[in-house]
Amino acid sequence: MSLSINAAPPKEIFWDDLIPEGHEQISNQDAASHDGDDKNWVQPDLDAPVVKALDGKNVSLPGFVVPLEGNSEVITEFLLVPYFGACIHVPPPPPNQIVHVKIKNGVPIDSLYDAITVTGTIKVESHKSELAQTGYTMKAVGVAPFEL
Repeated sequence: MSLSINAAPPKEIFWDDLIPEGHEQISNQDAASHDGDDKNWVQPDLDAPVVKALDGKNVSLPGFVVPLEGNSEVITEFLLVPYFGACIHVPPPPPNQIVHVKIKNGVPIDSLYDAITVTGTIKVESHKSELAQTGYTMKAVGVAPFEL
């Protein structure tokens, strides 16, 4: 067994890096309403373009967790979103602003209110759940508290 000590560190990316240059992104973060009107909960821009050059890259990306799978101790599958409450308290952002994350053996998440940084291999592929459609998936290898 060999251990590579020369592996490149993950590239730190942010949410704007998931939007192709020149694309005018629709943001629905400020338009969220809790008035019960179903049209306010429709995910916008389902055809939002993605950055294909990110496919297969080792990256780290900060965000907030929307749990999908796990138990009372660990989360094994979640949506990573750019702001707190997306997909739960407000409508989901466009698919290119959501990453479907799976992490082998799971990870404890102490508080959904706190931002985290996820590290792993990002793929340009869609995932659809009852909460939202994503433009990216990630096979995570690490999760850490977000630090400025």
